[in-house]
Amino acid sequence: MIYLPPLRRFLLPAIILVTIIVFYRSNLLLPSPLNSFVIHPPPPPQEGIHVSLADFAAPFPIINSSNNHLSPPTKYFYSHTLGSKTSNKTWKSTLYQPILDSNLQVLFECPMRPNHHTGHIRLSNIVQNISQIPPESMKPENRIFWNPTIISLPYWSPNQYLVVSRIVTDGNHQQNVLCEANICYAGSGTYGRPGEKLCSTDDLNHVGPSGGMRCASAPVTLSVPPTPAEMCDGKYSSYVDIPGFHDPRIFWSGKGEPLMMVNTQSRYACFGLWMIDLRTVHPSLESLLASSPTRPSLGPLKSYSTLTELTRNPADTRSAIEKNWFLFFPVSGESYLHYDLSDPRNGSRGRTFAKLLGNGLTTTNLTDPLEIPCLRELGDQESDEAKRGGTWHQATNSLRLILCSRSDASCKPKSDNTVFFALVHRKFPNLLGLPLRYERYFIVWSAVPPFTMLGVSNHPLLMANETASGWSASQNWADDPANARIVEDTQRAGNTTSEPFGGKDFWAYFTYTVSISYAWGRNNDEVEGKNVGYMDDEVVLGIGIDDKAQGFARVRVADLVQCLRACPGREREGRGGDGW
Repeated sequence: MIYLPPLRRFLLPAIILVTIIVFYRSNLLLPSPLNSFVIHPPPPPQEGIHVSLADFAAPFPIINSSNNHLSPPTKYFYSHTLGSKTSNKTWKSTLYQPILDSNLQVLFECPMRPNHHTGHIRLSNIVQNISQIPPESMKPENRIFWNPTIISLPYWSPNQYLVVSRIVTDGNHQQNVLCEANICYAGSGTYGRPGEKLCSTDDLNHVGPSGGMRCASAPVTLSVPPTPAEMCDGKYSSYVDIPGFHDPRIFWSGKGEPLMMVNTQSRYACFGLWMIDLRTVHPSLESLLASSPTRPSLGPLKSYSTLTELTRNPADTRSAIEKNWFLFFPVSGESYLHYDLSDPRNGSRGRTFAKLLGNGLTTTNLTDPLEIPCLRELGDQESDEAKRGGTWHQATNSLRLILCSRSDASCKPKSDNTVFFALVHRKFPNLLGLPLRYERYFIVWSAVPPFTMLGVSNHPLLMANETASGWSASQNWADDPANARIVEDTQRAGNTTSEPFGGKDFWAYFTYTVSISYAWGRNNDEVEGKNVGYMDDEVVLGIGIDDKAQGFARVRVADLVQCLRACPGREREGRGGDGW
């Protein structure tokens, strides 16, 4: 028989419990966040991405944020004195003539004379070929590869370089491939380096008699998620439906992340720039970076594990088509995004850069408003018609540089002797508005706030086997004494009355430099230091040739950043200034 206790035994506890609940509900103020349990529609999207500086709690890493620029450091790279124009009409500010810090003086020495026709300085290094056909491949390759972007791999990697190349398509889609590659040298090893192998006969059949770079395995097609275009109007309307990304740039971050920036449809405009960690699209890099023989780890944390769009803040400063931005990394963990070069015509957009805050979001422009523009546009002042009409364009990623030699035991990196450099183009069109030539210049800026522009190449650079469109073959090779003698003897004899007068002919219509990377082969080169180098290190330049071929060149840093013209520096507050 089941016994049920009388209900009155529970009456008193029930009354007490109800009293407690009533008291609690009558005296408790419900916080507003509890309303979130009610389903609400999502807020409308913002017009672009605009992060106000006032929204960030102190301490925010910007001094003088009311002016949205980084204030100068206590110690300048420049001191100033009065100056004027010299008798040979070389530039000096009418207000202040920069006096260079002693650490920078090496950048402004010019041991080589430019070609008196073209104005180029010709280096002794050659452009060599890149082949995407791996050794022992029996499969024919009919695709055309161009515009290679290259990084060197860590010293413990079985291969030396990572190469991402575009493929020439019908224009209805974009396609890019990746491979790991090695360099072989030919003959006596004039162009060889320690650790590289002698080219086999098969290698020479693919890279040419001077040796070159060759994929170690078949290139793989890179795939990233498609992105939607917010608005492509007018002449850009057809861009909405073009699948794939273009203009990839690969580089190492300040933390040692292998990153790739690509140009594809934008969430805020028509085309924008996006970032992704290469380990996401090339998984074998994951295990490689986690296998350092001296620093066991899982590799650097990923800042861009998925495709992330980079932004310009505020939104109304964005263009319908954005391209050619680059990053620079002052210290590990910090990233700055360089959008534009200085505008010598005082247009609405001068030199602009911003600090990345995370997830592609940035501050507003941080350029010092007192920085005098450095790049010049001579226009009709040029006596040579072939030098008129050029425009400046950012081209490659940036690298950090310590202004002394790695081989010098006393050389230690510090703020006074550390800068950034990148390659920029001066683009010249032909009569149809199509590219005639891309001239190769280097810019250098300080590695401490406010990251002042310090100098730019006084003369464009050519490699030993390159030519520049706009001048005849004999004019291009006038800086080659042997060729000049052949041309002179031929013209004197009257045997040949047309170019190239028995001498060297044109090498290519134009070349375009896509990337710069410190070369493979530095001892104990950990990934955290892959974007940092010294004056005696070598840089590998990825070079596109006539939009239908690809090559590379290896050049000592000191040869690339020599013969700079000093930028005019910074105006004094409250004073005007002029400069280039």
